[in-house]
Amino acid sequence: MSLKYWINRYKFSLVLLIISAIILLLNKSLGINIFNDVNSNIIQMLQVLPPIMIILGLMDVWIPREYFLKYMGEDSGIKGILIAFVISFFAAGPMYAAFPFTAVLLKKGVKFSNIIIFLNSWCVTKASTLLFEISALGYKFTLIRLIINIPGIIIMGYLVDYLLNNKKLPNSN
Repeated sequence: MSLKYWINRYKFSLVLLIISAIILLLNKSLGINIFNDVNSNIIQMLQVLPPIMIILGLMDVWIPREYFLKYMGEDSGIKGILIAFVISFFAAGPMYAAFPFTAVLLKKGVKFSNIIIFLNSWCVTKASTLLFEISALGYKFTLIRLIINIPGIIIMGYLVDYLLNNKKLPNSN
C-alpha cells in the first residue's frame, strides 16, 4: 500500500497530531495533557476491544445466521425490539464497543431498525448507567426519562430504517 493511501486514510488523525504538536510547542503543559489523554484513551481501548473482538468472533462462528433472522430479522416484530433492548441493557463498556457488535448484527441480517434501537438503547438504557443515574438523580427522574426515551428510541430506529429506504449498506450480506 502506498504512502498516499495511508495519508488519505488517516488524514484526520494526522491533522490532529500536527495540531497537537503545535499546541505542545506553544503551550507545553497543555500539549503534555493532550498527549497524556490520548495515551490514556489508547490504553483503555486496548483493554476493552480485544476481549470484545474474541467474543464477537466466537459469536459469529457459533450462532447461525438463521437464529438472528428468526429473532431479530425483518419479521421479528416486537420480539426483535425487546432482544435489542435486553442485549444493550446488559452490555458493558463504552459506546465504541458497540460498533463491532453492530457489524456482526449487520452481517447476520438483523433488521436495520433493530440495530439502530440497539445502538441508541446502549447509550440510554444500559444497567450500569441506570444504576448511576438512580443514585445521582433519583428513581423518579430515571423512570420519567425512560418513559420518554424508550418510545423515542423505537421511533428513531424505525425512522432511520424508513429514511434509508432499505438500501443495502456497504459490506453487508
